[in-house]
Amino acid sequence: MKRFRKPYVILAAILVLTSGALAGCKPSNTTNNGNGNGNGNGTVYTISDYFPFTANLKTVYEGQGNEYASKTEYVDYIKGDKIQIRSDNGGTVTATVLQNLNGELVQLNSKGEIYYKQDMTSETAAQSVVLLKEPLKTGTEWTLPDGSKRSITGVDVSVTTPSGDYKALEVTTTYTDSTTKDYYVLNKGLVKSVWSSNGTEVSSSLKEYVTDAAYTSIVRMYNFQVTATDIQTVYKDVSVSLKTNEEIKDVFQKNFRESLGAGTYTSPLMSMNTAMNSVYVKPDEGIAYVDFTGQFVSEMNAGTTKESGVLRSVANTLGYYYGVNKVIITLDGGQYSSGHIYMEPGEYFPTNFDGEKKVTGAP
Repeated sequence: MKRFRKPYVILAAILVLTSGALAGCKPSNTTNNGNGNGNGNGTVYTISDYFPFTANLKTVYEGQGNEYASKTEYVDYIKGDKIQIRSDNGGTVTATVLQNLNGELVQLNSKGEIYYKQDMTSETAAQSVVLLKEPLKTGTEWTLPDGSKRSITGVDVSVTTPSGDYKALEVTTTYTDSTTKDYYVLNKGLVKSVWSSNGTEVSSSLKEYVTDAAYTSIVRMYNFQVTATDIQTVYKDVSVSLKTNEEIKDVFQKNFRESLGAGTYTSPLMSMNTAMNSVYVKPDEGIAYVDFTGQFVSEMNAGTTKESGVLRSVANTLGYYYGVNKVIITLDGGQYSSGHIYMEPGEYFPTNFDGEKKVTGAP
């Protein structure tokens, strides 16, 4: 069976560190001067200047004071005024959705244990935590949902990171027994966060800033081989790189149209004419969903044994990727139905990894 990652207990201090250092234009150390919302030359800056949404960005943070303060982040999606950021601190992977709207940068959703890629930007907001608020000048202050105060406490503050020295916009959050300071640099985004409480300090500082980057992961593709007495479950691990707004659906579709490779005695799980309409997971239900076009069945040309192998392979691939053991397969939005198998509404295919075998054949 799939070896799920062990959840880690992350200190509350780390969870309050703002997620994401985003870049756009050429980095600059110029920030607002004094109490004005500009640089003294008539320029008025907005949140987009200090937190630009940029595709294909990878940022690496060096942590101090806690093993989970170090992290690597990628921009998974940019959809209009929303951005989704993947943050991996070695203990868990968190997906966070932010929105830049009406002079506020707001955190709408943040979910941990997200080891897959899925667009969450259209989901209903679970929270509304303002990270930045215009005007971007010293003294701008707002209250968080928990009653804590957050304010801009400096506009030309010196800050040192492994990636360089900057002049930054300083945002301070005052909690009951702790304080967090976040530092945003013009045209570069968040470069440092520092949490302190009773003499203890935990920080995350920008170390690497990589443009035109892709998030690379290993996706396990399942198939089957028919033996004299049974179906042998086989798999191959495939390295997959996804840039901003690229979907895992396209990866599954491509690989389902191919065998696992020469010498593996496997066949494609679907025809070239078959398309995958959608694939997603509802983690609260523990179920993954995939919808194929009708050719998935009409061009399968399979008896009961082969059809069972195809369905098991699809369920295993998606179940392993999303970390669930139930997969609902539909055809053009309707229930799965063939000459051998008919599924009732809500009925799922279980994963089955018994006797699985890794294969290494090249395509």
